[in-house]
Amino acid sequence: MKRVLIITYYWPPTAGSGVQRWLKFSKYLSRFGWECVVYTPENPDQLAVDVSLLTDIPEGLEVIKRPIREPYGFYRKVVKSSGKGAGVNQLNAQKKTLLQQLAVMVRGNLFVPDPRAGWIRPSVRFLTSYLKDHPVDTVVTTGPPHSMHLIGLGLKRRTGVRWVADFRDAWTEIFYFKHMKLLPWTAARHRRLEKQVLDEADTVVSVSPLEREDFQKRTSTPVLLLTNGYDDADFCTDAPALPAERFTVVNTGLFSSDGNPLCLWDILARKCTSDSNFKRQLRIRLAGKVDPEIFDALRVRGLSDNVDDLGYLPHYKTVAEQRSANVLLLLLRHEPEYAKALPGKIFEYLAARRPVLGIGQEDSASARVLGETGAGVMYDWDREESLRNYIDSAWERHLRGEDGPCTGDISAFSRIELTRRMAEIL
Repeated sequence: MKRVLIITYYWPPTAGSGVQRWLKFSKYLSRFGWECVVYTPENPDQLAVDVSLLTDIPEGLEVIKRPIREPYGFYRKVVKSSGKGAGVNQLNAQKKTLLQQLAVMVRGNLFVPDPRAGWIRPSVRFLTSYLKDHPVDTVVTTGPPHSMHLIGLGLKRRTGVRWVADFRDAWTEIFYFKHMKLLPWTAARHRRLEKQVLDEADTVVSVSPLEREDFQKRTSTPVLLLTNGYDDADFCTDAPALPAERFTVVNTGLFSSDGNPLCLWDILARKCTSDSNFKRQLRIRLAGKVDPEIFDALRVRGLSDNVDDLGYLPHYKTVAEQRSANVLLLLLRHEPEYAKALPGKIFEYLAARRPVLGIGQEDSASARVLGETGAGVMYDWDREESLRNYIDSAWERHLRGEDGPCTGDISAFSRIELTRRMAEIL
């Protein structure tokens, strides 16, 4: 059995399917000849922890926890103190108060690459000593936060251990990089650090084909594609029957104000006005953290009584919501760079086998996946006629009782298949 050391900030993972990535890999890697060791902060600053996912942690997994000091508590209080657009992701294009702008500038320029930077040196020292007595075949760093990759860089330089840098998101090409109010020399430092990681890792892994292309343009190191996915074990029971008296439009996960589908809300509101049965049956169910601007937009359109704010749910309840939807919403951020990203939840949407309505860039990586699997469609934010026709058709299918499952081939995105491919990379 070979050994892999996984350096990750999120353990146990939050509810987001993207950061579940290495939990799921650790669950299945032993089938392919790999024993996992996890290195993670003892006291990370996380929005939420889903304790239901603890059952996925394999028995006997070695987890090394070390204390971390980070300034996020004060920072979060400042950026949330007033103004809008600072709920789900503080680094976005939404309006902010002067105090919030100052906090973003301090965060971006004082802590490079992120507020976990103070954990890099002590981690490199500790793990250099640990690896002398507990050698491993490969080290994996998974980010963001990209400080995890700098720990891998330090270990590579000190020990020469084989190192795989796993990027769950882009670094300097991510949509919010331009909103960090970076001074020129700070931005240059980010790019220099990113370049060092890309060049000195033995292998780089990206979760999106378009982001992989960006990375490969900047390094001669092999950059491989390995997307996120769905766990068959989470979808092994029979799907529930959809209730005939309820038409549900469901979004799970983070719901940011820069992905607010105003055109869709307008369409739903007008349909409620013209069709009393639709108004009675419509439920807009939001599971996860939602920016207040979303609720404001729904309220001014008279849709508040149709909204169910479910908040954070355990993962198994989130899956149940996905499988009970007449329409699953995949709402991309209104940022050009976001077209390259692949939100982790898209793969659970595929496994839920319910129709997916994507709203965002029609040439995005997400649009490709929906098209290739036949799971749904992607329309630009302002494609009113297309969106209206989609909702009308979904409603008519519901009234006829024809809400059958999507049947496209999604097996390439199974966590077990993805783990097999990761074992080959390791």
